[in-house]
Amino acid sequence: MKRPNAWKLAALTLGVIACGSSLTGQNASRTSDEFRKKFIEGFHRTGMATTPGDAMLLRILVQARNAKRGVEVGTERGFGAINMGIGFERTGGHLYTLEINPRRAAEARENLKKVGLEKVVTVIEGDALEELPKLEGKFDFVFLDAAKSQYLGYLKALEPKLEPGAVVVADNVIRFADGMRDFLDYIQNSPDYESVVIRASLEKNDGMLVAYKRR
Repeated sequence: MKRPNAWKLAALTLGVIACGSSLTGQNASRTSDEFRKKFIEGFHRTGMATTPGDAMLLRILVQARNAKRGVEVGTERGFGAINMGIGFERTGGHLYTLEINPRRAAEARENLKKVGLEKVVTVIEGDALEELPKLEGKFDFVFLDAAKSQYLGYLKALEPKLEPGAVVVADNVIRFADGMRDFLDYIQNSPDYESVVIRASLEKNDGMLVAYKRR
């Protein structure tokens, strides 16, 4: 039996190693800070409603809370989920994000995959009021950015699952205050929460409510 030429074996081995290194490099590039920064900057320029300031606040809150299990209601195309996902990746946690529009849910999944966060963020397609009760376990971080008139319904569906010390963030509470008055009255007057309304971005002043669940 004829033995393979040693040089051919060496070349083949080097080729396999090079291929593996290339794949590893591609995966590493998706998760690098520089790649993600450029992707996020380009993503925002497509006209997403969430501003970089809002998104960075969410990431910082996730990391400051050392959150392990989060829920986002209203994925859209995944801009907020990507930023929170980076935070959850750093804390060793996981984010579940809910989107009612099938096309947007699919696009969000693709965007998350592009930045290597598909294992950190799970996109759930469906009506949040139907899907939230199905979620199992406890959660320590919530971001609401879907139908404004349903904010209280979202919160009520999640309350039995919230850990003491959980952080609840709600977007657009100044701009759409009239449409979520029941939610604002509830969370701002409840002894179970401490809350504040802030402006996270200089680009607009839609207002974000940040609440801490005391018990």
